[in-house]
Amino acid sequence: GNRMDATAPNSDSDFISLALKHGNYRVERTVLNEERLEEVTHRKDYNETHPSLTKKLKDSLRLKRCALSGFPVLYWLPKYSLWDYGMPDLISGISVGIMHLPQGMTLLVSCMAYALLASLPPVFGLYSSLYPPLIYLFFGTSRHISIGTFTVLSIMVGSVTETLAPDTAFIINNGTNMTTEVNNTARDLYRVQVAAATTVLSGLIQVVLGMVKFGFVGTYLAEPLVRAYTTAAAVHAVIGQIKYIFGISPTRFSGPLSLVYTFGHICSLLPQTHLPTLVVSAVSILCLVAAKELNAFLRPKLPVPIPVELITIVSATLISSYTHLSSNYTIPVVGEIPSGLSSPCMPDVSLFRQVIGDAFALAIVGYAISISLGKTFALKHGYKVDSNQELLALGLCNMVGGFFKCFAVCPSMSRSIIQESTGGKTQMASLASAVIVLVTIMKLGPLFQELPKAVLASIVLVNLKSMFKQCSDIVTLWRRSKIDLMIWLVTLVSTLLLNLDMGLAASIAFALLSVIFRTQMPTYSILGNIQGTEIYVDIETHDQAREIPGITIFHSSATVYFANADLYLEALKEKVCSVIWDFYLKGGGDPENMSLGWLSELQEGDTTTLGSSSEDTLSQDLEKVSLGSLGKWTWDIHSIILDLSSANFIDTVAIKTVRNIFQDFSEIDVDIYLAGCQTSVVTQLEKGGFFSGSITKQQLFVTVHDAVLFCHNNHGARTFTQYEPFLVCN
Repeated sequence: GNRMDATAPNSDSDFISLALKHGNYRVERTVLNEERLEEVTHRKDYNETHPSLTKKLKDSLRLKRCALSGFPVLYWLPKYSLWDYGMPDLISGISVGIMHLPQGMTLLVSCMAYALLASLPPVFGLYSSLYPPLIYLFFGTSRHISIGTFTVLSIMVGSVTETLAPDTAFIINNGTNMTTEVNNTARDLYRVQVAAATTVLSGLIQVVLGMVKFGFVGTYLAEPLVRAYTTAAAVHAVIGQIKYIFGISPTRFSGPLSLVYTFGHICSLLPQTHLPTLVVSAVSILCLVAAKELNAFLRPKLPVPIPVELITIVSATLISSYTHLSSNYTIPVVGEIPSGLSSPCMPDVSLFRQVIGDAFALAIVGYAISISLGKTFALKHGYKVDSNQELLALGLCNMVGGFFKCFAVCPSMSRSIIQESTGGKTQMASLASAVIVLVTIMKLGPLFQELPKAVLASIVLVNLKSMFKQCSDIVTLWRRSKIDLMIWLVTLVSTLLLNLDMGLAASIAFALLSVIFRTQMPTYSILGNIQGTEIYVDIETHDQAREIPGITIFHSSATVYFANADLYLEALKEKVCSVIWDFYLKGGGDPENMSLGWLSELQEGDTTTLGSSSEDTLSQDLEKVSLGSLGKWTWDIHSIILDLSSANFIDTVAIKTVRNIFQDFSEIDVDIYLAGCQTSVVTQLEKGGFFSGSITKQQLFVTVHDAVLFCHNNHGARTFTQYEPFLVCN
């Protein structure tokens, strides 16, 4: 029976304390196969642990549960304490709002800059930082993230708007001087429709995915993939902003290699650079870089960072206003910024078919950023973020925002960090900051009508520096993981060459293929025992591991399924052949006098007797042996244990392969046992018809050591005369 050693204390806590003190322990119990384990543990039936579909539907349709899960605000708002949470949230909200007073203007500028990335009029960047946070207040589960415009999503929206509404589609003739020009009003109006339709469709995709519990989709965006994707998006942003930096009007291409074509056209237009615009851009970039470096140097000594962007835009606006840069030097400026809020309107659903690919990419990338940031704060503050509800909340932010002409949003890292660091406890902090943002938008927007667009583009370029620093990942990944490096490089190249939507799809596909490749090429090994323990490790990588005479323990580092089942069988044959050779080479027999007449049939149907003393020839011939024709073993191996502890599932192909292994080795009087099977694997074996009269659960063991002990008892102690593992038997 299961019992502790006699020297152990009576209570579990005393035993654990003693074990920790002396650094060792001893447990005595019966050898457990799967049949005995089920008797001891009373394993539940499959139907008991897996409710029927009808029951799941009934549970999901309960009104109270739906109401609470759909509106997380109902969880915490009734319990909201003005004393415990009210003041911290108010202070945090004011702090975030005051951040918007440098950022009231900095937000205006950043939102206008992000609108510039999205190829939209600046005011629509302001709308995108107002409405979505209010929606998230009711539906989100994170207490600290701050929803708003984000660089990568703005770039992705800009790619869509410029593809479907290029400048060349809005060329009109100037009847005064017989020249052509772009109808900016018509172009911007159509781009707003494209952005709104893309955002609404993106939100709809997120809502649907959230309702069907597809929140795990974000896990397919591995960190190397996300970092490479954002780096490539930064390159797209730079190409998109160069026209404002140099004052040129390049053609925007679409489709694969469009970035290459656009860059080539930009290079051809460089001789036409507008020098006053270039001067403004150069001065702005130099000032921003110098100020940011000074800010970083003085950061330990400053209570708050220097508002670099604020100083830059105020200075640029004042200089532009007093020197009339727009009229005297034809430098493009922001222009009219409405001070009011627009009324909601229905997006153009006819555009959905054209933007569905981009909308899906926006949905996945935005959600990945949201859930990663939300989980970071949740882990820090000890609460849980519901991935499916987050997907639903972000989708509603985009859907509702799209009706108010917002473009796609996700959490802003800078605003989220400030909201958290200033003591925000709930999303009420976002409500307080939204009020201040609203006042700022209503009153301060018109002050920036004379701000040069080149300054906004310069702010965007300088702020992209951190994304380009991610290129150092190449060196890090080269040292740590070549496969992750390949994912990083493939993501970067595919996103640059195929654009943001197709590049994302290609990157995810490659990342998944890399997982399949790794499961197809696992490490196969023969395990040996560490003397005096129940531990079994690879004999090729551990000097102290010793094979147990008469028993071969075969291990795969990956689960066995249809993609690697044949490889598993081939590796098992190869390892068995190596055991044969080792036996004769290390004293079990004489290779020179070894006649293999009993290896009567080869896989190709030939009949061969191997009398050669060549080690290479012998090894090659042994690899050709088919298991069904080995005849009687002439060495002392009676059992093979298949260690399946690494398997988390098993499919019908693998079940058939393992069944064939049992049958083939039984023909040559070698017993096969399975060890380390998880409950889910056992269940799948049952459902797959694996067990029969010849294969029972008595051949499945809880651990490798249980299987070894059973083989020892079943075949006698004679097999352990040369090497005694750590055995505990009753």
